[in-house]
Amino acid sequence: MSLEDFHHGFRALVQTTIAERVQANEGPFPSEELVFAELVMEHVANAGICEPATICHWAGKVGNSRLRITGHALSSDETRLDLFVTHYFGSEEITALPDSAAADTAKQGVAFLFHAAGGKLIDKVDPTHDIHGLISLITANWSDLDQLRVFVITDGRTKMKHFSTKEVHGRIVAIEAMDIERLYRHTAGKPREEVAISFEQTLGRPLPCVHVPDPDADYEYALTAVPGQVIRRLYERFGSRLLEANVRTFLGARGKVNKGIAETLAKEPEHFMAFNNGLVLVCDEAAFGRSEDGSIGLSFLKGVQIVNGGQTTSSIYFAARENKALDLGNVMVPAKIIILKGNDDDGREELIRKISRFANKQNAVKESDLSANRPFHRQFEKLANETWCPDGVGCWFYERAAGAYQVMLLRDGTTPAQRKKLVDAVPSRRKLSKNDIAKYHESWRSRPAQVALGGEKNFMKFMEALDEDSAIVPDPLDAKWYRTMIAKVIAFKAIESMIKGKDAKITFRQGYANIAAYTISVVAERLGDRIDFEQIWQRQRLSPAFQALLYDWAVEVNRIFDQVAPGRQISEVAKRPEVWPRVRAGNYRTPENDVPELGG
Repeated sequence: MSLEDFHHGFRALVQTTIAERVQANEGPFPSEELVFAELVMEHVANAGICEPATICHWAGKVGNSRLRITGHALSSDETRLDLFVTHYFGSEEITALPDSAAADTAKQGVAFLFHAAGGKLIDKVDPTHDIHGLISLITANWSDLDQLRVFVITDGRTKMKHFSTKEVHGRIVAIEAMDIERLYRHTAGKPREEVAISFEQTLGRPLPCVHVPDPDADYEYALTAVPGQVIRRLYERFGSRLLEANVRTFLGARGKVNKGIAETLAKEPEHFMAFNNGLVLVCDEAAFGRSEDGSIGLSFLKGVQIVNGGQTTSSIYFAARENKALDLGNVMVPAKIIILKGNDDDGREELIRKISRFANKQNAVKESDLSANRPFHRQFEKLANETWCPDGVGCWFYERAAGAYQVMLLRDGTTPAQRKKLVDAVPSRRKLSKNDIAKYHESWRSRPAQVALGGEKNFMKFMEALDEDSAIVPDPLDAKWYRTMIAKVIAFKAIESMIKGKDAKITFRQGYANIAAYTISVVAERLGDRIDFEQIWQRQRLSPAFQALLYDWAVEVNRIFDQVAPGRQISEVAKRPEVWPRVRAGNYRTPENDVPELGG
C-alpha cells in the first residue's frame, strides 16, 4: 500500500462516512472537513497520542488575531490539553502544505489558547456554544495545565512534523502536524519511527555505553545509564507512545514500588541507579559516536520503545511534575538497549513481544496483561469475521489492531467498485475497536463514570475486570453472546444518533457519548432482564417505540447533568463517581406496552 493509495482510501472513507450520516439524518449536512478531522482525531486517540477528542468547531477574532479550533482533548487528570486545527484541501491528489502555512494554521490555535487563558474570550462567546465550557475550563485551570499541544491536522503533506514551541502565559505549547504522511505511517504499522532521540543534541555528546554487536543475531546490544532529565523529556514529549510495547500503563504513585521510586528521587537521587532495576528498551535504529576520551557512545536512537521499566519512566516524570523543586541532575537510570536488525517486520514485532513478556516476568505480570493478543480479542475478531448479519450480506468488523479497517478497504478494494461493495457489506458504522467494545460493555455493566475516564483507562479497567471475574463473559465466547453484544452496541449507537440529530440540538449540546453511556447504564439496571436482544440483532435496529423511550430517558439524564454542574463540560462532570447515583435515581417514564423489545 503506497501513500497515494492510502490517501485515496482515506478520502473514500470520509465520503462514505458522510453518505452514511446523511442517510441516518444525523443533524445538518456533515462538513467534509469536520468528518475528516473526526476520523483523524479518532486515529490519534487510538494511537495513544492523546485522549479521545471532542469535535468542537469554532472560529472568531479578538482584535487583529484570528482564532480557530476544530477539536480538543483533555487528559483525565486535567493537566494535559490538546487542541486541533484543520488545514483541509479535499483534493484527489496529495497536496504539499508548506511549513509556513502549517505554522500559520497552528497560530490560530495558539491564539485561542492565549486569549482563553487570559480571560479575554469568555465574554465574547455565546454561552450556549460548546466552546464556552472549554474556555471556562482553560481559564479556571490554567495553572494546572502543564502539557499543551496544538495539532495541525491536514490531508496535505508537510515537510516538518514537529515545529518550534510557543510560550503562552508562562506555559510552553508544542506544535505538531498530523498530516497524511504521518497518518499513513501509523496505519502501515510504523508509528514507532516517530519516537527518536539524539543524545548529541540533548546532552551535547554521545551517551557512554558498552556496545555488543553480533553479526549472526537478529539484534545488537548496548548497556548504558540514561540521565533522569532525558527520561523526563522523553516521556513529556511522547507520553504513552514511549511505552507502547510495555505491558502496563502507569499504576500511580501510591503503589509500594512507585512510592519508593519517588522517595529515592527526592531524598537520595545519587543512589537511584544503585537501587533501581533500570529499563529495557528496543529500537529500530542506532548510531554510535566517540566521546572526548575516545570511548564509544550512543549518538542517536530511532523507533524507541520501553518494554520494561514503564513504572520507573512514568514515576520520574510525574514525581518531577508534582515536585517542582526536584533536581534530576544526579539521577542516572541503568538501561539495556536492544537494537533490532533485519527487514522482517513480523519477525521484529514477535521479538519485541517476547522481550516484553520475558523482561516483565520478574514482576509477575499476568499473560492477560498483553491485552491485544489475549483470547478475548482473538475470539471476538473470529466471531465478527464469521457471523453474518441476518440479511446475509453484511457483517460487523472488529478492529483488533488500530487501522485494520482502513487497511482492509485499501487491500481488498483496489477499484471504486470493489471498495463500494466492501463498504456496503461492512460500513464504517459497523466498525468496532477494542476501546469501543470496552465502552459499550462497561456501560451495560452500569459503570458510566468509568467509561467517562476515556478509551484507554476504561479499556484497562475492562481488562482487569475480565481477569478478576471470569463470569463477566463466557470462555470461550459464543455466537449467542456475540449477537447480544452487537445488539447492545446497536442500542448505544441509537441513543447517540438520536441526541446528535438536528431536532435534538436544542436539548443536547454536548457530551453525547457520556449521556448515551449513562442512559444505557440506567436501561441496564431497570430493563436489562426484559430486553429481547435477539430481536434487536435480527432487525439490526430498534423499534420506533423503544427509540422514543430511550430518547426520553436521555433527556432526563441530560437534565440531571444540567442540575449537577450547570455550564460545565459534561465530559468532565461525567467522570465524578458521585454523579451516577444522582442519574440512577432520576425520574424515568414507565415503558408502555407497545415496545416490542420488552415483550410489549
